[in-house]
Amino acid sequence: MNIYTKRQRWKWVLFLFAIIIVATTLIYSDFLVKKIAAEERAKIKVWAEAIQKKASLVKYTEELFEKLKDEERKKIEIWAEATQHLITTGFTEDLTFYTKIIQGNTNIPVVVIDEKNNITQSRNVDFNQDSVKTLSNTLLKEYSVYKPIDVNFGQNKQLLYYKDSKLFTELKNVLNDLIKSFISEVVENSASVPVIITDSSRQKVFAYGNIDSLKIKDSLFLAKTLSNMESQNQPIEILLSDEGKNYIFYENSAILIRLRYFPYIQFGIIGIFLLIAYILFSTSRNSEQNQVWAGMAKETAHQLGTPLSSLMAWVELLKLKGIKDDTTTEIEKDIARLEIITQRFSKIGSIPKLEEEDLIIVLKDTIEYLRTRISKKINFVTNFNTSQQLIVPMSKYLFDWVIENLCKNAADSMGGSGTITIDVNDENPLYVIIDVSDTGKGIAKSKFKTIFNPGYTSKQRGWGLGLSLSERIIKKNHSGKIFVKHSVIDKGTTIRIMLKKK
Repeated sequence: MNIYTKRQRWKWVLFLFAIIIVATTLIYSDFLVKKIAAEERAKIKVWAEAIQKKASLVKYTEELFEKLKDEERKKIEIWAEATQHLITTGFTEDLTFYTKIIQGNTNIPVVVIDEKNNITQSRNVDFNQDSVKTLSNTLLKEYSVYKPIDVNFGQNKQLLYYKDSKLFTELKNVLNDLIKSFISEVVENSASVPVIITDSSRQKVFAYGNIDSLKIKDSLFLAKTLSNMESQNQPIEILLSDEGKNYIFYENSAILIRLRYFPYIQFGIIGIFLLIAYILFSTSRNSEQNQVWAGMAKETAHQLGTPLSSLMAWVELLKLKGIKDDTTTEIEKDIARLEIITQRFSKIGSIPKLEEEDLIIVLKDTIEYLRTRISKKINFVTNFNTSQQLIVPMSKYLFDWVIENLCKNAADSMGGSGTITIDVNDENPLYVIIDVSDTGKGIAKSKFKTIFNPGYTSKQRGWGLGLSLSERIIKKNHSGKIFVKHSVIDKGTTIRIMLKKK
């Protein structure tokens, strides 16, 4: 298993591990959201039940105070009758009963006035009876809450005014506080949850909390808000005294909304961080690889220089001794090839200068050189006119290296027996297209990009640098493209090169 297969497997393992982490986080967050939402709804229900009970208590208290009012008026009427009877009867009969009735009124304020508003009698009042002689102005308004009672003390017709007793007033204040607390319950609850209480038609708002008081008066805003609340949570139905069926609408709390979207925001931030980190590390790694490539190429060119010079000297020595045959001719060809290889490596380590070259001649020379140096069972087919001229800016020493690498890889793929076809297409206005095809064992689709990685090889021996160098030469030095056009297992592969015309 080569390094790229291992790396690919590790990528999948890490990817699956990342999916598990993301899925676990989302599932747990969803669990927390549902739990908090259930707790909020339970709190709203408890709150609604409290409101319902308070509403019932308010109604009961109101009914109770209406009865107390009636009872106090009856007491005053009885008190007036007893007083009248006591005055008109004199001492001709036992008046103990009437006296007890009169004395029994210890808390209801009573004021009796004559036709001129002069106070003739008073009881349980909170003003100075010695200084206040008439019932007028503020005092008259204070005692005019209830309709006065006509009384006849002797021959004089008078009016009896009264107001609530101190006990009744205290109880009434408790009632008012209860009503206020009933309304403020929504406001207290709205510290975390926006709430609206409506009638059964959902048009009239009884109370609301944590909502703009000006916007709530807008019918369109109200309808939209109620619809949004209902989409989040099912309204809670309650029964309020004298109001019938009512609904409590509420939204999710701010913390619940944040918790719901927090995982996605978190993953987004982490994703951006990882992307930036990947770009930085990738740039750094590519820069390091470029330096390694350049250093290796320069060192190779330097190492080849010394034995190459020595070989050239030995060939010249053989010639001086009169030894000149096919052997020395082939040695000279190989030395010339070594010189080309040295130039290739020296250009890899620097930015090569592209010159106008005839692509057809470069291809023809490269193929002729390869014919005698690879298996005789491999047939070369060239689908281009060898007599035509096709000028392309290139570094011919680097480009014929690419063709040589592709042809040698094709020969290895075919096991030393098969056909290598080279097609040239000049119809594209921007690129010259060169296709190198073989009848070898093919490449799996998942490996179309991997084969160009440094160190990748399917052979037992080899460095796996040929295709990587070819890609670097075409893309970096010629600003072109190289890729696997198509491949079928056990049928062959076609690799396409696209060189810019200008």
